[in-house]
Amino acid sequence: MASLTVPSAVPSVSEDAEQLRKAFEGWGTNEHLIISILGHRNAAQRKAIRQAYADKYGEDLLKALDKELSNDFERLVLLWTLDPAERDALLANEATKRFTSSNQVLVEIACTRSPKELILARDAYHARYKKSLEEDVAYHTTGEFRKLLLPLVSSYRYVGDEVNMTLAKSEAKILHEKIKDKHYSDDDVIRIVATRSKAQVNATLNQYKNEFGSDIIKDLEHDNDNEFLSILRAAFECLAYPDNYFEKVLREAINKRGTNEAALTRVVATRAEVDLNIIKELYHKRNSVPLGKAIVKDTHGDYEKMLVALIGESDA
Repeated sequence: MASLTVPSAVPSVSEDAEQLRKAFEGWGTNEHLIISILGHRNAAQRKAIRQAYADKYGEDLLKALDKELSNDFERLVLLWTLDPAERDALLANEATKRFTSSNQVLVEIACTRSPKELILARDAYHARYKKSLEEDVAYHTTGEFRKLLLPLVSSYRYVGDEVNMTLAKSEAKILHEKIKDKHYSDDDVIRIVATRSKAQVNATLNQYKNEFGSDIIKDLEHDNDNEFLSILRAAFECLAYPDNYFEKVLREAINKRGTNEAALTRVVATRAEVDLNIIKELYHKRNSVPLGKAIVKDTHGDYEKMLVALIGESDA
C-alpha cells in the first residue's frame, strides 16, 4: 500500500511545469509550491512534468532543483523526482563507492525490487554510467562480499506463487546446518538466497522455523561484528520480510541519537509508492508512536514537510 497521496483533480503537466518555474523565480525559492506539486505526483506524472519542463524551458528540472535547493531537502526532492529505475541506479552507484557500509543498499535494491524492476535499474545504470552495475560491484568488492552481492544484483527470480515444499524442507535443513557451523558464505547458502523466488524463500524460512524451532533471522544475529553476516541477514529479510526490514531501518534512523537522514530519505523516497503505509502501521505498532510524529520530532523545515507529504500525513 502506497502512502503517496495524489489529488483527484491533477493540473496538466504544462501547468505543473509552469508553477515549478514560478517557484524558482524572484527572490528566494517557493519551497512550499515545490512540495505541493512534486510531493503529490506519482512516478508517471513526475516523468511527464520533467519532460514538459525541459521542452518549455530548455533545462532539466533536476538541474533547476539542484540549483535552487540545498541539504537534506534537496537530496529528498531530487531522489523523489527521479524515475524509480534512475533512482535505484544512482543509489547503487553511490553504494559501490562507499563499501562496506553501503552493501545494505545494494541488498535492498537487489532483493526488494521485482525482477523486471531490477532489470530496469541495471539498464538505467548502464545508460547513466556507461558500464554495468555488475561490473562495478565485482570491481569494488572482494571475497565473500563479492560472492554474495554479484549474484544478487544479477538475479532474475521467478515471480509466481508456486512453491516446492520438498525443496523448501531440504533447503531449510541445508541452511540450518551451514549456519550452525558458521559457514555463512557456503555455495549452497549463496545459491538459495540469490536464485530462489521470494515465495520459495518464504516457504524455506517457514520450514526452518517449524523444523528447528528458531527464526533464521535471529540465528543470523549471533555475531553482530560480522559485516558479511549482517548483509546476508538483510538479504533474507528483504526477500521474505521487507516490511519488517524497512521498519527496522526507519526505527534505527530516527530513534538513535542523531537522525540518519540518508537512511530516512532513502526509505521514504523508494517506498512511498510501494508499501510505506504498511511500514507505517508496523512502525506505529512497534514504537507506540506514529511515523509522522516521529519524523516531525526528529526533522525540521522543508525537509520535514516533504517527508510528511510523502508518507501521506500532510497534517501530521
